[in-house]
Amino acid sequence: MKIICIGRNYAKHIEELANEKPAHPVVFLKPDSAILPNKNPFFIPPFSNNVHYEVEVLVKINKVGKFIDAKFAHKYYDEIGLGIDFTARDVQDECKEKGLPWEKAKAFDGSAVIGEFYPKEQFDLRNISFQLYKNNTLVQDGKSNAMLWKIDELIAYVSQYFTLKKGDIIFTGTPEGVGKVSENDVLKGVLEGREAFQIRVK
Repeated sequence: MKIICIGRNYAKHIEELANEKPAHPVVFLKPDSAILPNKNPFFIPPFSNNVHYEVEVLVKINKVGKFIDAKFAHKYYDEIGLGIDFTARDVQDECKEKGLPWEKAKAFDGSAVIGEFYPKEQFDLRNISFQLYKNNTLVQDGKSNAMLWKIDELIAYVSQYFTLKKGDIIFTGTPEGVGKVSENDVLKGVLEGREAFQIRVK
């Protein structure tokens, strides 16, 4: 399986990082080694002093597809989840300054938190509500209606470049409110009122 991530899909997050609004979805990948094993703590990597949390709605692909038309994209997933795209922001900034790829900042071991998945029929996909709490304080509060590119549009776009396979997971982008994690922080993700994950930072 592969993890396909979308960057800069929420306007206010683009503004908070002073990035340029893209004409097309920004796409990058994480290897399966980036997945944080269930119930394991997240260890801040030694090469970064500024790791940020980024909570995101997740989509799990349920069958093989290539060059998928957006009007048929809904047939390629039946579960919605929540996760975190951990980002070594200091490493990413250095890569961006030099025009280099982001993988060292985005795809390192443990950088992908994948929480519980639920049937998509339980959601209004146009307006999914999700939150991230750090030490019981709300830090990110998002709704999928703020996405620049909606779920079906993302599936159609990504499938132009990568064959989607059963079990692949798409991280659909993060809203504003990203911030630094510190040792002993507890992060809790909530999807439409349900706790999707809880992890401790080491």
